[in-house]
Amino acid sequence: MLAILAVASLALAQQTDTTLAVQQGARLDVENFGGEIVVRTWGQDRVRIQATHSTRDWIEVSVSASAIRVEAESRRGMPHLIEYQITIPVWMPLQLSGVSTDVRVEGTRAAVHAETVEGAISVTGGADEITVESVEGDVVVTGARGRVDAHSVDGTVRLSDIVGDIVADAVDGDIMIQGAQSANVDASTVDGDIYYVGAIRDGGRYDLATHSGSVTVSIPEGANAAVTVATFDGEFEASFPVQLTPGRTARDRRFSFTLGSGSARVQLETFDGQVLLRRPGEIRVPAPGDAGGQQPQHRNRNEDSQ
Repeated sequence: MLAILAVASLALAQQTDTTLAVQQGARLDVENFGGEIVVRTWGQDRVRIQATHSTRDWIEVSVSASAIRVEAESRRGMPHLIEYQITIPVWMPLQLSGVSTDVRVEGTRAAVHAETVEGAISVTGGADEITVESVEGDVVVTGARGRVDAHSVDGTVRLSDIVGDIVADAVDGDIMIQGAQSANVDASTVDGDIYYVGAIRDGGRYDLATHSGSVTVSIPEGANAAVTVATFDGEFEASFPVQLTPGRTARDRRFSFTLGSGSARVQLETFDGQVLLRRPGEIRVPAPGDAGGQQPQHRNRNEDSQ
């Protein structure tokens, strides 16, 4: 019976393969109800659209001066499962959306907007504006050169090697930012940990907040920052000495201290968790599938610092 079902499934599969010439400035729009959207790049001013789908479905491609729009139609209601493999010029902006859809983008040097309800999003590259949103799935952006807005309701947000401002938020998930060269970072989650390993630039602003989780931050050598820490039912711990504002201690729910000239503004907040400051190299950001990062055990909580 399984063999018969497999043969029947293969018989119903159909391939669409279309290649179109495009001009600079055009955008690619793709909508998919279920399946996946995979976009890769090449050095040609052409778009190749490959799709695997049922014989009851077909792919509609609409071309205008400003955009190429790709979507599926069906003889029987909504198209069920479409697997897209699309190749585009490196300069082409992307607008990708799905419902039960995984989205993967590799090698672009343009703006990306990707959103899905149930599925993971992964973007390697990107420039100008990179916006990624998933309700129920992980979000990953690597090597972007521009502003990154990353959001997940029920999933992890993982950002690596970003050069540009960052806004990241989650409800039930961790936020992990590694190798960032950013002047402005705003990261918040309700139920999850936050990791920040990156630059603290003079004049920059870094706001990291979680309700139920810990905030772990790498402070580069020679950083100039005015740091504010707030925790209702947690602990503060640093692996290097800090001098608190006179009259305050690390037992207080809110306190502050200055590193160097205090040029940057760093605000770290958790309701029910730790705030951990570490030197460069002391943080291991959990890899996908890890239960959590193993942090060095520093017992100096600066509780007596004044």
